Amino acid sequence: MQTRESRPMPKSNYFQLLFENLKTKDRQFTVVNDVETGEAEIFLYDAIASNKEEAEWWGGVDPETFVKAVRGIDAQNIHLRINSPGGSVFAARTMEQALREHKATVTVHIDGLAASAASFLAMAGDEIIMSDGAMMMIHKAWTVSWGNADDLLAEATLLEKLDGTLAKTYAKRAGGDESTFADYMRNETWFTAEEAVSAGLADTIYDAEPVPKKEDSAHNAVHPNWHCHAFLKAVNRPEIQTYVSDEHRDRQIQRLNVLTCCALAVN
Repeated sequence: MQTRESRPMPKSNYFQLLFENLKTKDRQFTVVNDVETGEAEIFLYDAIASNKEEAEWWGGVDPETFVKAVRGIDAQNIHLRINSPGGSVFAARTMEQALREHKATVTVHIDGLAASAASFLAMAGDEIIMSDGAMMMIHKAWTVSWGNADDLLAEATLLEKLDGTLAKTYAKRAGGDESTFADYMRNETWFTAEEAVSAGLADTIYDAEPVPKKEDSAHNAVHPNWHCHAFLKAVNRPEIQTYVSDEHRDRQIQRLNVLTCCALAVN
């Protein structure tokens, strides 16, 4: 019987992201609903998985669980707290829609990292607040595909459509031009809190004044330290995500090219 560690990992950046974070500590998905105050907090401190089976095997939050939790909230205000490396596009879209349809006012707090799919999930907020030192990353959609030339061309067409919808979401929230955000995605852009606010992807930076400690407060929560090697420009550091050297990135690209050539060689 295979364990999680021994199961072969599909040749996909998405599954690489899930695989690398299997043993990440302090990951959590929690909903704290205070009926008396009409305030609810959702802690999305995890990756975003495609479905329940995938979440059970690789870890992460699946859309079914997330949507059910959101629909069970009876509150005037929802505070979604994000520290996530992202994950499945369609799962995040499903989660995003659940937040948009809820009657509550949604405030998104990016406590640590909102990368990849987690970045456009954040766009569902009526207000987006980033902590000082938090980061947001947007990039073009990924997939893994097998088949003949027609199959691969069809997959590329689908990816282009996905990228178009994502650029539209960012531009609509930021009030900018879709082509601008398409360029950001193409270059796998990592935004600091200040840069995200400047680009219109966030509204404000959290004013780090001392706050009273209380149970279940995000200010007392332990943040997971995500591994983001699946992203070509990221290195894993607890306090910040930065760019790797050109030499390291070239080696990563060469590895990905080899994997792609191997996939295309299969009949």
